[in-house]
Amino acid sequence: MPRTTTQAPQEQKQGAPLSSGLKQRHLSMIALGGVIGAGLFVGSGAGIAAAGPSIVVAYTLSGLLVLLVMRMLGELSSAYPSSGSFSAHAERAIGPWAGFTVGWSFWVMQCTVVGLEGIGAGKIVSGWLPGTPQWAWVALFMLVFCGANLTAVKNFGEFEFWFAALKVAAICAFLLLGVLAIAGVLPGTPSPGASHLTDFLPNGGEGLVLGLLASVFAYGGLETVTIAAAESEDPVRGVASAVRTTMWRIALFYIGSMAVVVTLVPWDSKEVVERGPYVAALDTLGIPGAGRVMDVVVLAALLSAMNANIYGSSRMLHSLVQRGLGPKVLAKASGGVPRIAVLVSSVFGFGCVLLSYWRPDDVFMWLLNMIGAVILVVWMFVGASQLLLRRRAERAGDAAPAVRMWAFPWLTWAALLGMVVILVLMARQPDTRVQLYSTGGLTLALAAGGYVWQRGRARD
Repeated sequence: MPRTTTQAPQEQKQGAPLSSGLKQRHLSMIALGGVIGAGLFVGSGAGIAAAGPSIVVAYTLSGLLVLLVMRMLGELSSAYPSSGSFSAHAERAIGPWAGFTVGWSFWVMQCTVVGLEGIGAGKIVSGWLPGTPQWAWVALFMLVFCGANLTAVKNFGEFEFWFAALKVAAICAFLLLGVLAIAGVLPGTPSPGASHLTDFLPNGGEGLVLGLLASVFAYGGLETVTIAAAESEDPVRGVASAVRTTMWRIALFYIGSMAVVVTLVPWDSKEVVERGPYVAALDTLGIPGAGRVMDVVVLAALLSAMNANIYGSSRMLHSLVQRGLGPKVLAKASGGVPRIAVLVSSVFGFGCVLLSYWRPDDVFMWLLNMIGAVILVVWMFVGASQLLLRRRAERAGDAAPAVRMWAFPWLTWAALLGMVVILVLMARQPDTRVQLYSTGGLTLALAAGGYVWQRGRARD
């Protein structure tokens, strides 16, 4: 799949090129840390409450889907390294309207999530320091990470390196303590055996479906490494390494930790939802200050996600503009950093924070629903792009890329079918139906806008 297979989007058409300041250690930790988000530490509690011990099955099924998506994205990104990642691939495979649609929808999602993470981080710190206004902490975090992303990309890499190191150390320590407790060798803690696993499907198939839907969206963020790889010293090697380790990262951090939690703690314990599954498990083990320890880890996860999402949104915005899919005024890059794109993305993110205060019940909720299923839109474009570009490469007799999708085209079709199943399941659930329809409306509007933009550009 060399770049000559089909016409490449002109990514350096306007403005200065981005730098290559990310080292392999940065990329490795971004790949590791990107798997571990606040959704895993806190949001997984709702999935456990719905699915019970079968949450392990839910995370395994959704993990297999994500594994296939990352493999497809790895094939595309190793063949065509680009800060536009899946947006650039969609443009190359399908057309400018597709790159426009998936790129702008991803940008809106990333910026909105930056605001959500800032709100969550502000709540934690204002809880530690009563009397301090939450909005002030959010503003401080936004300024810090906006500033970090305005400087050399290696500063983003350093922030992510240490955030990821803290998250990985915390979850590995949790897994070690949990396994020792389950084995009955942790002093002062009797082994629960399989006593909490007997009612494996407490809410039947419906509970498993709810757990599956909760688990799918917990995996969002893995794709950032393919955006970051374009600014690394060796993009192809970076992508290949990140994708090849996806399987064990998902198995260990997600599936492994869910198995430990539901073995240690009754699935219907109120603490699982109210305090989070990891705090509940650590309390069961008698770990002193478990709640405060996990607050620190969750804060690190939120701040890491803020940093990564400002980075990812700014690079996606810059790539869109470089490829002629956005206003030219946003194209400028200096010192290898797209500073205007960073500022615009940060301002949009902070605007979402303000909306959460000013219009929490209508405008802000509408925005949240609109981005609810964007990650599935991204994944579907990844699958379609990989299918089309691989076919073209095979017809042209091109050399194989560093990463290849397994059992092509059968597993690509299986992944696309899995995404359709998730969409159908969302349509059946009242809580997710609104998100599905709102995201569908956003996608159709952007597709129409992209088609008009494409036609207008063709006439120029």
